[in-house]
Amino acid sequence: MKPKTCHLLAGVIFASALFVDSAPAQIYPSKPIRWIVPFPAGGTGDLLVRTVSGPMMKSLGQNVIADFRPGGSTIIGTELAARAPADGYTLLFVANSFTTNPAVRPRLLPYDTLRDFTGVARIVTTPQILVVHPSVPTKSLKELLALARARPGELNYGSLGLGGAQHLAMEMLSQSAKVSFLQVPYTGIAPLMVAVVGGHVSMAVTNVPDAVPYVAAGRLRPIAVTSASRSSALRDVPTIAESGFPGYERELWIGAAMVRAAPREAITRLSTEIVGALEQPVVKAAFGKVGFVPAPLNPEQFDAFIRAEIQRNEKIVRKANIRIE
Repeated sequence: MKPKTCHLLAGVIFASALFVDSAPAQIYPSKPIRWIVPFPAGGTGDLLVRTVSGPMMKSLGQNVIADFRPGGSTIIGTELAARAPADGYTLLFVANSFTTNPAVRPRLLPYDTLRDFTGVARIVTTPQILVVHPSVPTKSLKELLALARARPGELNYGSLGLGGAQHLAMEMLSQSAKVSFLQVPYTGIAPLMVAVVGGHVSMAVTNVPDAVPYVAAGRLRPIAVTSASRSSALRDVPTIAESGFPGYERELWIGAAMVRAAPREAITRLSTEIVGALEQPVVKAAFGKVGFVPAPLNPEQFDAFIRAEIQRNEKIVRKANIRIE
């Protein structure tokens, strides 16, 4: 090959290398975001994800696809997220069970909550509410506890299983009031609501959004909410703290997490988009109707919250001697 030709070829190769090196990185996101929800479609998780996803899709320029994977006390969907590619395109819907499972099922989890996941954003909180079937002759927590003492072993409550949010809320009340109730577990919020509305169980602690329609129709009687302050959706219903147990507080919280190995820029971007969605009037209006309170936390704050919740739940579980092996 002639020297001039060699020099020309080398120049072309060098220029090509410069072009490749200076090419802009692929803009994130370049494909749809998958949001795994370890709960059945049609419930609280469905409402939240679909409401928040609307503004997110407009801003991201990509679809946000809800993938409902219920079962195993949320373990099935959470494990699926833990094994997803760490490319920043898989979100996990997380709620109280994300921090109760490590306390009650430490040997059964096929993932490590703190090692494998990082918080993206806390989204909302909402009180839970203690409701009774109308056949139960009580209108206040004081009356309910008096009835339980007068009829030991007769009053039962529905829950989503041992160590779930409903169980821990009732366990806290039982310990404080020194009154026992019989727990009846159900496999999901839908059958739980059918049971309490149908009078198959005396009462239940459930999410405010799930209870509101039945309370409005007179098919359930509200007794008290579990949060420190009253619910905007049921302002006339007192808190458990107001009803004689100062300091009592249990809330449902909902957020988004991602595998810890995901790109930090993806975590930060999605956190920003989720928090930004909470400022949209349509989102505020939808959440206000069902008692969701926007409670955004950034990734670092949410990580700290998750750690604190796990520690808090471990104390409750130890005191109640709750353990699933």
